[in-house]
Amino acid sequence: MDLRIFTEPQQGATYDTLLTVAKATEDLGFDAFFRSDHYLRMGSGDGLPGPTDAWITLAGLARETRRIRLGTLMTAGTFRLPGVLAIQVAQVDQMSGGRIELGLGAGWFEEEHTAYGIPFPKEKLARLEEQLEIVTGLWATEPGRTYDFHGTYYDLTNSPALPKPAQSKVPVLIGGHGAVRTPRIAARYADEFNMPFSSLEDSGRQFGRVRAAAQEAGRAPDDLVYSNALVVCVGKDDREIARRAAAIGREVDELRTNGLAGSPAEVVDKIGRYAEIGSRRIYLQILDLSDLDHLELISSQVQSQLP
Repeated sequence: MDLRIFTEPQQGATYDTLLTVAKATEDLGFDAFFRSDHYLRMGSGDGLPGPTDAWITLAGLARETRRIRLGTLMTAGTFRLPGVLAIQVAQVDQMSGGRIELGLGAGWFEEEHTAYGIPFPKEKLARLEEQLEIVTGLWATEPGRTYDFHGTYYDLTNSPALPKPAQSKVPVLIGGHGAVRTPRIAARYADEFNMPFSSLEDSGRQFGRVRAAAQEAGRAPDDLVYSNALVVCVGKDDREIARRAAAIGREVDELRTNGLAGSPAEVVDKIGRYAEIGSRRIYLQILDLSDLDHLELISSQVQSQLP
C-alpha cells in the first residue's frame, strides 16, 4: 500500500508552505506529493494569501525534490487547452527527471470559473474525452511525425507533438463516482482509477465497474491501479485527535466515519479494509499544512505498519 500526501492549497497556502510539506513528504518516506487544482477556497475561511497554480507549483517542486512522485488530483480540464497542458506536463516531467503523474478531470466548481473569468461549458465529460485523446496522443506521437485531431471541441493540425515527457508514459489518473461514462473513460485512458472521499462500499462498487469496463475494452483489469483519497486525522491519544480535528473544523466522529481518523492502530486497520477491496494507494488529504508533526506520526506509526 502506497501512502501519498495530498494537499488543498486553495484553502490558503503559499508556495513556500507547499515546498516545506513536499520536502517533509520526501524526508519521511512517503511515495508522492499531490495537490488539487483549484483557484477558489471552499467553505469557511478567507483563503489567504490566495490561490497558487498547480503546474507552476509542481514545476518548482520538481527542481527542489529528488525522489517523490508529483501530480494533481485533479487538473481541471476547463482550465487549460489540451495542447497547452500536454506541453506543460511534459516540461515539468523533464524538470523532475520523470516523476510526474497527471490526474485529469472534467472540472466541476462553477464558482471559481465565474470568479476568474474561466468559461464553464455544459459538455464537460465529452470535452474531457477529447482532452485525454489529445494529451496522450501528442505524447505518443513518434518524434519527427506530426499529430492531427479533429473533434467536436478541439482541432489540431500538423502539430509537431513536442516536447516529449522524460517518461516513456506519464501515468494518467482518472476518478469519480459516475456509474457508466466514468468507468468507460477510465478503461480507455487511465493508468490509475481514484475514488475520492468514498466509503468502502461505494469504492468497492465503483472499482468493480471500472474493472468490468476495462475487460470490455480489451484490457486486463489489473492493468490499472485502484486508489482512494481520504481525509486523515491521526493522534496518539483522544486529546490529540480532537485537537487535530478542531484545527480543520471537523468533528472526530464524522472523520472516523468518512475518513481515516483515530489512533494509528485504528487508521492502519481501516487502510487494511480498503486494501481488501482492491485499493493499492491512499492519498492522505492533509488540511492543516502547518502540522508537520502529524506527517511524522503517520510516517512512524501508520506507514511503518503497512505491508
